[in-house]
Amino acid sequence: MFDSADLRLDGKKGLVLGIANKHSIAYGCASAFRFLGAEVAITYLNEKARPYVEPLAESLDAPIFMPCDVQAPGDLEAVFEAIHTQWSRLDFALHSIAYAPKEDLQGRLIDSSMQGFMQAMDISCHSFIRMARLAEPLMADGGSLFAMSYYGAEKVVENYNLMGPVKAALEAVGRYLTYELGPKGIRVHIISPGPIKTRAASGISEFDDLLAEVAQRAPMQRLVTIEDVGLATAMLATNAARLITGETTYVDGGYHIMS
Repeated sequence: MFDSADLRLDGKKGLVLGIANKHSIAYGCASAFRFLGAEVAITYLNEKARPYVEPLAESLDAPIFMPCDVQAPGDLEAVFEAIHTQWSRLDFALHSIAYAPKEDLQGRLIDSSMQGFMQAMDISCHSFIRMARLAEPLMADGGSLFAMSYYGAEKVVENYNLMGPVKAALEAVGRYLTYELGPKGIRVHIISPGPIKTRAASGISEFDDLLAEVAQRAPMQRLVTIEDVGLATAMLATNAARLITGETTYVDGGYHIMS
């Protein structure tokens, strides 16, 4: 009736976009995928980021390690061409990329520039669509797509500003991709972790105050780690979650239920 292999990722091939350093949520996810038996392809943003990411890719025995700036023409396509050449298929892909210019992120939404808003939307949201489009033909036997959101997509979180509407768009994209790709056996998961001290989060004003509030008010009364997010995400990539799709999955100690 049950098969322990359904809780594993042995033989599976996956792509992880967005590792910046050892504190990255994407690294927590990549480590969990690997722990469950998958092979993972790893990317890094640019040569400045490479020294921080390469040792992590080596520790994960990543057979594919490539640069990928989603705003650089051809970068994302080159990664998928390498996957096609080396693996000929893909079982899961994780998008953990977000960016907004500091002046737009730290100012009021109403004062945000059109250029800043569009750049944030392109990097943080539309690149997930592009990733899904490139992954689709490699997932002939089905697969899983993941993107990282935050509670500020659903409710107003002070100082989250511009990223709130951008993440709300990302969550809507997840639902529409679920509908479009479901008949092909491709599942889509939006993961919404609690606040974690990552490089991306460092741009949010008064972030330490937010961490303190969440640790105090979350039902589990502790902060989430990248390992917590990684294990939950990896579980959703297994066959045990074969009929779970289209949801925003909160990994936040229950904080999102609080009024």
